[in-house]
Amino acid sequence: MSTLMTGNEAVARGAWEAGVSAAFGYPGTPSTEILENLALRKEDVYLEWSPNEKVALEAAAGASYAGVRAIVTMKHVGLIVAADPLMTLSYVGTEGGMLVCVADDPGQHSSQNEQDTRHFARFAKVPVLEPADSSECLAAVRYGLELSELRKTPVILRLTTRVSHSRSLVETGERTGERAAHFERNPSRFCPLPVWGREMRKRVESRLGELARDAERSHLNRIEAGDRSLGFIAEGIAYNYVREAFPDASVLKLGFAWPFPDALIREFASSVDRLVVVEENEDILEEHVRAMGIACDGRNLIGGIGEFSVPKALALKAALFPGEAAPALPAPLAEAADLPARPPVLCPGCPHRGLFFALGKHDVLVTGDIGCYSLAVFPPLSRTDTILCMGGGFSVAQGIDKAGEQRRVVGVVGDSTFFHSGITGMLDVVYNKGRSVLVVLDNRTTAMTGHQDHPGTGRTLMGETTTEVSIEAVARACGMPRVETVNPYDLSQTERAVAEALASETTSMIVTRAPCPLRERKAVGPARAIDQSKCKACQACVRLGCPAIEAPERGKPPRISEELCAGCGLCDQVCKFGAIAEREASV
Repeated sequence: MSTLMTGNEAVARGAWEAGVSAAFGYPGTPSTEILENLALRKEDVYLEWSPNEKVALEAAAGASYAGVRAIVTMKHVGLIVAADPLMTLSYVGTEGGMLVCVADDPGQHSSQNEQDTRHFARFAKVPVLEPADSSECLAAVRYGLELSELRKTPVILRLTTRVSHSRSLVETGERTGERAAHFERNPSRFCPLPVWGREMRKRVESRLGELARDAERSHLNRIEAGDRSLGFIAEGIAYNYVREAFPDASVLKLGFAWPFPDALIREFASSVDRLVVVEENEDILEEHVRAMGIACDGRNLIGGIGEFSVPKALALKAALFPGEAAPALPAPLAEAADLPARPPVLCPGCPHRGLFFALGKHDVLVTGDIGCYSLAVFPPLSRTDTILCMGGGFSVAQGIDKAGEQRRVVGVVGDSTFFHSGITGMLDVVYNKGRSVLVVLDNRTTAMTGHQDHPGTGRTLMGETTTEVSIEAVARACGMPRVETVNPYDLSQTERAVAEALASETTSMIVTRAPCPLRERKAVGPARAIDQSKCKACQACVRLGCPAIEAPERGKPPRISEELCAGCGLCDQVCKFGAIAEREASV
């Protein structure tokens, strides 16, 4: 049966059809929906949101050791966190098939960098499959699990934002390949101590040769013969753009992206007059083709920054055929440049707004982190000075403080980030006698990636009630001398807590706790309205950065959109003239 699916839905379907019994991951756009869709089949598959990607990959490795098929999901920056076990798992190898599903983000749609997962594959010496659409996603999952079992290696499935989130038709099947767990004790097989690890290293090199031969024979790699005057080597989503822009050209389509199928590349290159390598992010494939002594175009025609796209494909066509008239862009693309800028802001009623507004009253440095609250970097809140990586909100604060910075430093992380990698940063501050004020913005969910649960919510991905880990208890157990929990919708309480923490000579932690209104799917309170007769147009409410507050020209009273207002009441509290009240009670 043909079904329209996103790439992520197809990966989930493929995992179920291929008999995957265990799936682990940490939510990260654009990979999140894989496990969310697989959770619809939780009667067949054990699933969990792990505290971070390292834990997720290690758990998936354990399931594979026990002989069952397993997958682990993450976004590209998550693979950095999981790199430690990945590098050694390459030596140890797998029993049950194991797929590492990593979603790269060319163009940085929702990420802090554009790193290319293929580098990690070469580093770890494990194979990479790169599907170009949803149908190939499903097929690649089954192929990858079979390859993993054949060669006893983890296999990386490299997705990208466009592949993960675009839809195409997929032929679905039934579930097969499920097996019972049974771990066979064999220390020399599973313990990479030097005496055994040295032999494992030799097997990895031998395996690379076998994988290269697999790539040569794989149906995922194919030559599509066409006009011999121009040939393209392309993989992933770039293949689709090449096919659309150059329908008559010859193409070597790579779905088994690494190790490289050298014989196939040589065969194809010898069959065309001019060769162009098209790939997103890094020029890994192009470098290899040139190292083989094959002349080709690539980075000289296509930049490596941002995702490959329709405009880039058309620009490539213009570069290859300069005498031809450039085709016009489709209307939506042509008109996009004329749209006014719309800076991202925290949602109406977001509980994080109160904390950042309170920080604005002090001359402090704020080290932020990855999450919704990173939006506090923008005006009018403008209360985030650095963002590095998950957990860096605490660790960077410690570094700035210990470097001798005279101003106080406030490190901010979210609740999911606290459990992901914030605890170790907090330990560093406590153990090494830091003075930073640490803040955990607890909105009871992993909000930015679509409201997934974590160890602090009391729910699992399987829908079960579980232990709700207390952030405050963890902080006190780690030796945090001062911990206070506040309601961020209460500005006076929040401002007092911030002032007292900054006045202390030791480190302290503030936990701001209020649920995300989008997760709760209900307003915080009654909508507000501004009494135009009382308003002095001082703009104090506007400085909250709430998108529900509509600010006309300076000097004129703002208004509050009844449709957007979430009723958090922060605007009431900043208005000194009593001009804002619940809509039902307003004039």
